[in-house]
Amino acid sequence: MSGPFVSGGLQGLRILDVTQALAGPFCTQLLADHGADVVKVEPPAGDVSRRIGPFVEEDTLREYGGMYQCCNRNKRGVVIDLKHAEGQAVFLRLVETADALVENFRAGVMDKLGLGYETLAARNPRLVYTSIRGFGDARGGRTRYTDWPAVDIVAQAMGGLMGITGPDAGSPTKVGGGPGDTVPGLFAAFATMVALWEARGSGKGQYVDVALVDSLLALSESITVNYSYTGEIPRPAGSRLPQIAPFGRVAARDGWVVLAAPPGRFWSEFCRIVDRPELIDDPRFATEHARVENSDAVYEVVEAFTRTRTKAQLLDIFGGKVPFAPIYDSADIFADPHFRIRDMLPGVEQPGSNRLVTVPGVPAKLSRTPGGVRRRAPLLGEHTGEVLAAAGVSTERIDALRRARAIA
Repeated sequence: MSGPFVSGGLQGLRILDVTQALAGPFCTQLLADHGADVVKVEPPAGDVSRRIGPFVEEDTLREYGGMYQCCNRNKRGVVIDLKHAEGQAVFLRLVETADALVENFRAGVMDKLGLGYETLAARNPRLVYTSIRGFGDARGGRTRYTDWPAVDIVAQAMGGLMGITGPDAGSPTKVGGGPGDTVPGLFAAFATMVALWEARGSGKGQYVDVALVDSLLALSESITVNYSYTGEIPRPAGSRLPQIAPFGRVAARDGWVVLAAPPGRFWSEFCRIVDRPELIDDPRFATEHARVENSDAVYEVVEAFTRTRTKAQLLDIFGGKVPFAPIYDSADIFADPHFRIRDMLPGVEQPGSNRLVTVPGVPAKLSRTPGGVRRRAPLLGEHTGEVLAAAGVSTERIDALRRARAIA
C-alpha cells in the first residue's frame, strides 16, 4: 500500500497540495489516483478534516477518520508551518520543482503569507496555481462575495441546485453527499490539467480560479436553459423529470425503484413487457407530448405493475430492456458484484485498526495506464523527511528545522 506507483498516466507530475476539508483534497486526489506525485502540505495541527468522522470503533490512534481517508489517499504528507520564516523557505524550495499547486484557503490568505501566485510564479514561471474558493478569487472577477466564506450547502443554495431539488416547489432540499465540494474539485482537476497541457508548449504557468458556486451553476443546465428559453423558473419537482413521462421514482413492493422511457422505443417496450400493448396507441400515451400532459395517468399505469413486485423481481423483468434501477443504499452497493468487479470498493489500511476500510474507487478506467488506490492517506507529517531529502535538504538541516518547529 505504501510503495511507489507502477502505473498512472500522470506519472512525472508533481503537485503541491495546500488544501483542507473536501473540495481541494478531492481535486488533488483525482490527480494522485492517476499517478501524479501529490505532496500534501499540512500545518502543524493538520488538516481540519482529520478530526471529522466516522472513526473505526477499535481505532485508539484516531489519526484521522473516514472523511480524510477518502479524499487524501495516494498522497505523501508533510508538515510545514507556512507562518514560520524557515518553513516558508522550505516551501519555496518545493515550489521550484512543482508543476502545480492547489489551495483552497479564503481569498487573500496565501498573499498575506507572502506566498501568493505572483510570488510563486516569480520563483517558478511554469507553475500552475489553482485556487478553489466559495465565490472565486478576485483574479477571475471580484464580486461583493469574493471574501465571504462558503461551504457545500452555501454553494448548493446560491448555485441553484437546492432551488431545483426537493419534493415540491415549496421545499428546496440539500442534495446528499457534498456536491458543493466534489463538483468544484472535479472542475479544478480538469482545469489544472488544461493549464498543465498548455504549459508544455508555452513554458508558462497560469492562475486557475474555481468557485464552488460557479461550479454548481454549471452543473445544472436546466437552471439557465429553462429560464433563458422560456422565462420560467425551474422549481423542485420531486423525483420526476417534468419534461418526460415516465422518468422518475416509482414504488416497488419492498421499496423504491426508478424507471424511464426517454424518446424512442422505450415506452412501447415497457408496454410489451407489462403485457399492455393496447397502451401503445392509447391517445393519452401515444406521443411523448401526450404522456407528459397525462403524466399522472402514466405513473398510475407504471406503479400498478411495480407495486406488486419486489425490486429484485423488477430488475430481472426490466433490466437491460428499459432504463431501470432499484434505488440502492450502502448495503445494496456492497452486496452487488458490479462494484467489486469494477474495483469501486477498494480496501485500504486504517491506522490504529487491524482491518481494512473501504473507500470509493477510481471511476475512470484507462486501458494502458490505469489509475488506482495504492496508498492510504498519510499520517501527519509521515513523509516530511523523505520529501525534503529528495529536494536536496540535508539531514542536519531537516533536524534543525524540526527543532525550530518549522516542520514536523
